[in-house]
Amino acid sequence: MSDFAVNTRRLRLRQWKDADRAPFAALNADPRVMEFFPSVRSRETSDTAVDGYMATIAAGGFSNWAVEVLETGTFIGFVGLSVPQRALPCMPCVEIGWRLAAEQWGQGYASEAARCALALGFDHYGLEEIVSFTALVNRRSRAVMERIGMVNANEDFEHPALPVGHHLRRHCLYRITPPGANPA
Repeated sequence: MSDFAVNTRRLRLRQWKDADRAPFAALNADPRVMEFFPSVRSRETSDTAVDGYMATIAAGGFSNWAVEVLETGTFIGFVGLSVPQRALPCMPCVEIGWRLAAEQWGQGYASEAARCALALGFDHYGLEEIVSFTALVNRRSRAVMERIGMVNANEDFEHPALPVGHHLRRHCLYRITPPGANPA
């Protein structure tokens, strides 16, 4: 499955390439993109993340897929599914997430790619629920969650990776189940 790729109307979600490493590191070093994270990320941290994503996808699992614009082949970030690495109140769970270059915002790419990732999660991987969470103040990501049909679970929590008093510590949780499913 190392050649994984799926297309939407305008985008391709695919396995990562070594050529994605530099633009991904630049995206992770951009304070606009990382506004709702504790800090920007180094090239080394970005490369380590890519290595993990590639290995999981190659093994046939889901992960954060590289996203490119079909028309140009331009890498613009990631959208994908993952199991959170930290113990969170919503565990066990599978999370949908996205991170796109700031220059790509406002074009509907995050919602388009996230809808595709949800469909893969439900139809291909047989997931019964997918969650997403972000800092309460992250209105842009919350808007994407709502556009793709996720519902605020009203289960706000303190993110354990952030210190008490940190302005990003309070997180909201959104959930979605497959179309036609009866949530408990």
